[in-house]
Amino acid sequence: MIKMNIVILDGYAANPGDLSWNGFRELGNCAIYEHTPAFLTVERALDADAVITNKTTFSKEVLASLPKLKYIGILATGYNVVDIEAASERGIVVTNIPAYSTASVAQMTFAHILNLTLHSCEHAVSVKDGKWSRNRDFCYWDFPLVELAGMTIGIFGAGRIGMAVADIAKAFNMNVLAYDTNSPELTPAGIKFVSSDHLFTMSDIVSLHCPLTKENEKLINAKRLKKMKPSAFLINTSRGGLIDEPALAEALNNGIIAGAGLDVLSEEPPSPDNPLLKARNCYITPHIAWATFSARSRLLKTAEENLKSFISGNPVNVIGE
Repeated sequence: MIKMNIVILDGYAANPGDLSWNGFRELGNCAIYEHTPAFLTVERALDADAVITNKTTFSKEVLASLPKLKYIGILATGYNVVDIEAASERGIVVTNIPAYSTASVAQMTFAHILNLTLHSCEHAVSVKDGKWSRNRDFCYWDFPLVELAGMTIGIFGAGRIGMAVADIAKAFNMNVLAYDTNSPELTPAGIKFVSSDHLFTMSDIVSLHCPLTKENEKLINAKRLKKMKPSAFLINTSRGGLIDEPALAEALNNGIIAGAGLDVLSEEPPSPDNPLLKARNCYITPHIAWATFSARSRLLKTAEENLKSFISGNPVNVIGE
C-alpha cells in the first residue's frame, strides 16, 4: 500500500481527544491540526495527497492552489464545504460519511421534543433553586405537561433519520405524517405520507430531516409558520438554513407557534444578535446531535476505511457517483 501525505485540517470537533488518529497514521505521513483558519488552508495542505476536513472549505480557488491533492475526505455527511464540480474537474476524489449518526440525531430530536412537552430543563433548575424544598405540596409544575400519545408528528424528509424518528414516535403511540420529495412506493407501516401543506397544518410537532438545497432554503418562513397550529412545536436537527430565523423568532414571540427545539442555526457559532437566542420558548443546543461517542467512533472508522479504499484503488462513498 502506497504511503501518502495526509493532512487532517480540523480534527478537534470529531476527536477532541477521546478517540485515536492511529488508523490514519498507519496509512501515511499524517499531520493533524485541531483547527485551520481559512488563510492557512493552502499552506498546510500544499504537499498533501489527501486531506481530511470537517468544516474547512475547499473552493475552486483553493483547489487550484493544491496541485498534488488527489483526495478529500469529509468528516460529515453533508459536503457543501467542497466545490464538487471543481474537484471533479481536477480529478480529485471526494468522499463523505453516510448514516453514521442516524440513531444519535433521532435521539436528540426526541430530547428536544420531551423538553418542550415536559419542560424538564426548567423544572430541574427550579428544584436546584430550592422551589421544591419550599413547596407546600409534594409536587408542582410551572408549565403545562403534555403527553405525546395521540399527538401528531409531521416528519419533513423521510430519509434514514426521518424514519428513525418515525419509529420512536410510533413507540410513543403518536400519529406519524411524513413528506418527502420522493415518497416511497411502499409506505412503511404506521406512517401516512401527505402533502407539505397538510403536514404543516395538521401536525402538533413538525420535525425537519431534509438536506439544505437552493430549493428549500428558508423553507420555514412567515407564511409557512402561520399554517401551523398555535400549539405546535418545531424541531430542527438538520440544517440551520432551512429556517428564516427572524420569522421564527417573531412567530415564537407572538404565539403563532408554541415553541421550538433547534440543534442547528444558519450561522455557527451564532452571532450574539441572532433573534432566536432570546426568543420565547426556544431551546437551542450547539449542533451536538451528531456528536455522541458512538457516532463519532463510527465517523472516524468510516473515514479511515474511505481513505484505505481510495489508496487500494476501490474508492467508496464517493460524492457524485
